[in-house]
Amino acid sequence: MTFSWRRVNAILIKDYKDFSRNFAVSTILFFPPILAAFYGRMGVDTIESYYMIFNMAFVMVAAFVQCCLIAEEKEKNTLRGLMLSPATTAEILSGKGLLSFFFTIFIIVLSAFLLDYNPKNIGIVAAAIILSSLFYLGLGTLLGLYAKSVMEASVLILPFIIIFSFGTFVTTLAEKYPILKVAEYLPNIQLLEIATKIENNAGFGDALINLAIIAIWIIVISALTVIVFRKRMVD
Repeated sequence: MTFSWRRVNAILIKDYKDFSRNFAVSTILFFPPILAAFYGRMGVDTIESYYMIFNMAFVMVAAFVQCCLIAEEKEKNTLRGLMLSPATTAEILSGKGLLSFFFTIFIIVLSAFLLDYNPKNIGIVAAAIILSSLFYLGLGTLLGLYAKSVMEASVLILPFIIIFSFGTFVTTLAEKYPILKVAEYLPNIQLLEIATKIENNAGFGDALINLAIIAIWIIVISALTVIVFRKRMVD
């Protein structure tokens, strides 16, 4: 069966209609830009503060919104119908992720504008942001498949909001607690390292390892998501 963009577009439109009616979920979109505007007016201009907001946008928009959209489908028992439709796994997951992806990129760009953040190599930073978005979309989808309701999805995503929004501070404790060195391989830390290297005039080759680590996270989370999704199809 060939990949159908018509089915993907139909799922995207349906998600947009569901999202626009869910005020509790849609309001989360405003938090990162408001914080970015606040930081911008205060004159906060460190890479760490910029990417704390960006990582917060990833986990609140890409992961949280995606998680809630999937959980709402399950709560309304419409996800099962989607699974039994002619749409393939790739079409369903692509369609379910596009809305969150578009919102995430828009919020990141808006936050960067409000922070007056201008990376020295926008191409590498853009690639890192797109890769990071894919990871968080996979995370949100995976958690949404486990959640039984939107309320449960909100609880499931909470620890990840803390870890990925403020996880950069964990690295400062790594010297005292060596076990925390594992946190250095988290996608949010890798994104910050890429941004830091770019500000020091690094090139694509210098950021390649960090991009590869994020790509590995995407592969792992995507594999887990597909496995759980297909398991739900036969439950």
